[in-house]
Amino acid sequence: MNLRIVNGMFLGLLLIGFVFVGQLTYVSATEASNYVLKEEPQDAQDVKTVRQKGKNGEEVVVVGRIGGRANPWIKGAAAFSIVDSSLKSCDQIPGDNCPTPWDYCCESDLGKSTLLITFVDDDGKIVKKDSRELLAVKELQTVVVTGKVKLDKANNVSILASKVFVKK
Repeated sequence: MNLRIVNGMFLGLLLIGFVFVGQLTYVSATEASNYVLKEEPQDAQDVKTVRQKGKNGEEVVVVGRIGGRANPWIKGAAAFSIVDSSLKSCDQIPGDNCPTPWDYCCESDLGKSTLLITFVDDDGKIVKKDSRELLAVKELQTVVVTGKVKLDKANNVSILASKVFVKK
């Protein structure tokens, strides 16, 4: 092969590499460590219990699986929904070939078994980073979250989270 062609191809690939690197968002290890726990918190409650018994402002530890919708992520925020561990995702149902098993579309009790988790900083403001990047989480992972119960005027329950432990 002609040396000019090889050099041109190399320079072209190098230029493409610089373009892609410019598109990446980096999350520092320090920033992620502000929210990610290395050890699992004890005495976690399931999602259903927190929904039924949680009091506004109460500190809780809750465990669940990321999912509950085809897209459990909240754009532009460190937030996602979790589902009670007692429910079966579609990939746990023999013969079910659902392309989004984390949406739990076969479950009838989903509304009473889901919590919105929103990470807040020390000032109580929503963290404006994608959860998948900040916390290295994905659909169907089991997470243990620490935070405060938030009840709105319609008694919808969510968690203002401060920390997460991601189970392996």
